[in-house]
Amino acid sequence: MDTPWLDRPQLSSWVRLRAVLELLPGVLDAQLRRDADLTEFEYYVLSTLSETPGRALRMTELSWGTNATLPRLSHVVTRLQKRGLVERFSCPEDRRTTHVRLTDDGWEKVRQAAPGHVAIVHHHVIDVLTDEQIRQLAAISDAILARLDPSETMTATYTRYDEPPKPQTRDVK
Repeated sequence: MDTPWLDRPQLSSWVRLRAVLELLPGVLDAQLRRDADLTEFEYYVLSTLSETPGRALRMTELSWGTNATLPRLSHVVTRLQKRGLVERFSCPEDRRTTHVRLTDDGWEKVRQAAPGHVAIVHHHVIDVLTDEQIRQLAAISDAILARLDPSETMTATYTRYDEPPKPQTRDVK
């Protein structure tokens, strides 16, 4: 089989993307460790829980949403639980199922960490791009994700902000 080697423009693009994939996680992790005493993945777990109804998820759902293996997620949840940021509980309907809930302290930790995290994302990604480049980045990411996630396991994670939020309504009787 002949390997279709990358031409100059393809190689140039790939090497740059690879550099971003290597450098950006370290920048995000360093800021969160310094300012919030959290790893980037711990913050991701807490923020994922913070955006769910009741701030709780089944461990399996949380593993899908964070693309973590259950052993890795269990290890991280144990660390967060020891710090009082999450709690585990059995599902009343199915005792074999474990849920993870963000505690009040965990919610406060997310609220305190979010501004610094958003600022670093702005500084290193958003503010260096034009509005058109941001739209292009979303389209490019979608094309790559279609190959990386053909079963759409994580689609809910990366499409949840595509539509404007629905207005809150109250039932009036």
